[in-house]
This record gives sequence, C-alpha cells and structure tokens, in this order.
Amino acid sequence: MGKLFKIVGLALTLALGVFLAVVAGDYGPWYFAWLVGTTMIVLIAAAGAVMFDTQETNSNGKV
Repeated sequence: MGKLFKIVGLALTLALGVFLAVVAGDYGPWYFAWLVGTTMIVLIAAAGAVMFDTQETNSNGKV
C-alpha cells in the first residue's frame, strides 16, 4: 500500500510540474531560478542562525 502512495505522489508531482511548465511558457527558466534562489537564501539564512545560536551557547557569556 505504501508503494502505491509513493507512485501516486510522484505522478501528482510530475503532473504539477508539467502544468507549471506549460503555464510559465517562456518565463519558465526565470521562475525556476527565482524558486531555487529563494530556497537557497532561506536555507543559508537558517544555517547562519543555527551557527550563531550554537556559537553564542558555547561562548558561556564571553564576548
């Protein structure tokens, strides 16, 4: 049963991707770059926040 859900999920993801590619048309590469860039910015900011929090915790109040 789990394998069926995986196949259906992948099929829906593929259908959504094809639909978005058709709707975006010639602007597809721009939208793709925007999505990838935004995702990377969010992930890098989150990683920076985690590193800052870890450094602050390990410093024991020292500056």
